[in-house]
Amino acid sequence: MTRRTSAVALAVLVAASTFTLPVPSASAATMPTGAQSLESVNFPGRFVRHLDNLGRLDPVTSGSPDQVKSDATFTVVNGLASPSCHSFQAANGLFLRHRDYRVHLEANAGTAQFRADATFCAVPGSVSGSVSLASFNFPDRRLRHRNYELWIDPYRNTAQFRADSSFRLTAPWTPKTTKGPVIPGLFADPHITNFNGRYYLYPTTDGYASWASPYYKAFSSTDLVNWTDHGVILDHGPDVSWADNSAWAPAVIAKNGRYYLYFSAGAASGNTGKHLGVAVSDSPTGPFRDALGEPLIRAGTYSGQAIDPMVFTDDDGQSYLYWGNGTAYVVPLNADMTSFDPAKVRNITPTDYREASFVFKRNGTYYFMWSENDTRDEDYQVAYATGTSPLGPWTKRGVVLQKRLELGIKGTGHHSVVKAPNSDTWHVAYHRFAVPAGNGTNRETTVDRMTFNADGTIAPIVPTL
Repeated sequence: MTRRTSAVALAVLVAASTFTLPVPSASAATMPTGAQSLESVNFPGRFVRHLDNLGRLDPVTSGSPDQVKSDATFTVVNGLASPSCHSFQAANGLFLRHRDYRVHLEANAGTAQFRADATFCAVPGSVSGSVSLASFNFPDRRLRHRNYELWIDPYRNTAQFRADSSFRLTAPWTPKTTKGPVIPGLFADPHITNFNGRYYLYPTTDGYASWASPYYKAFSSTDLVNWTDHGVILDHGPDVSWADNSAWAPAVIAKNGRYYLYFSAGAASGNTGKHLGVAVSDSPTGPFRDALGEPLIRAGTYSGQAIDPMVFTDDDGQSYLYWGNGTAYVVPLNADMTSFDPAKVRNITPTDYREASFVFKRNGTYYFMWSENDTRDEDYQVAYATGTSPLGPWTKRGVVLQKRLELGIKGTGHHSVVKAPNSDTWHVAYHRFAVPAGNGTNRETTVDRMTFNADGTIAPIVPTL
């Protein structure tokens, strides 16, 4: 992705510092992510829904119009302001948030204020199996219905208030009918891989103005459909001494019995240039620790931004680090996986290269893939070249993944590919503008099949919902 820290980004980060991250207590309630409906405890048959972009509590039955059922269905996602809490995304892509204490349905502006207003932390409700939702930035206030309108009101320890602010999670009135996104919520720049027969997905956490996310999460799956959320694996604030935001485009590789996480990072103030770092763990789900205590590649060392790292290990065991924005680079890594000889850095920039290098090998042919155009552009797309070595030279073959407007799919890029163990079955993970209301900072991650023609070229990848 093309990113530059702006005054807006700095303002967002300063604003974010005014919100204290709630630490879930022992009494915090669990809430599954994915499609859900929320039924009132004291008015059974009435459900949280939106109407004219306002939150309400209205009757919903099997005979209700499809639009009413859709309006009463939300995708529960990791909280926009905290992965320990939750946000509620409607089918139209908008989020529940409070404004002047009234609950509204609005598009994610990406600001610290919006993310905080749209984040709620679950605690046990008034009856077994129910939840109550505390406001993230007003933790003494709870989501409750009042005259069937939804507000966040100061908590009162009365039977009436506890009932008004308690909800049961039920099956969604409108079940999900698409396979993507594969992980609920806003995630981009996915790196997909397979360790010991299990798939792992490492994305950028999206939904932040100017891409100011501070942390990475890991997900895993055995079937590319059902994913387990392993939580935060590296947080720039406490875990990386030289960076506190711009947690972009992670890539993880196994080597020497350990797992190495390569990442982009920057600072919220002062010198906001982007660096590349490397962290290490004994587990693919972390926690990871900064391996060097300083950047592996500092901003300004090479032309273009030092972002979007990727590591490919060849059959002979040699690993290569790729990165770049505007200019594509590759260098053989030393055996320690945390250093290299600067004299061996090579410029391999193809025509129309923007960022997001990815390299793999199949049947003796090396494939070098990348993204073209700007991540904020609906024409963000993936092209590739082939070569006879990890260093090239490369022959460009063309674009293989691009938007599909008849399905509302835009901005298909920053991908990675993975081969199923003991087979020639390949899949591609990539991000797109969140359907239907996303943009270049509100993106979602999905997975599709990738196939090859008889001559070894990649067949056009067909984006699906």
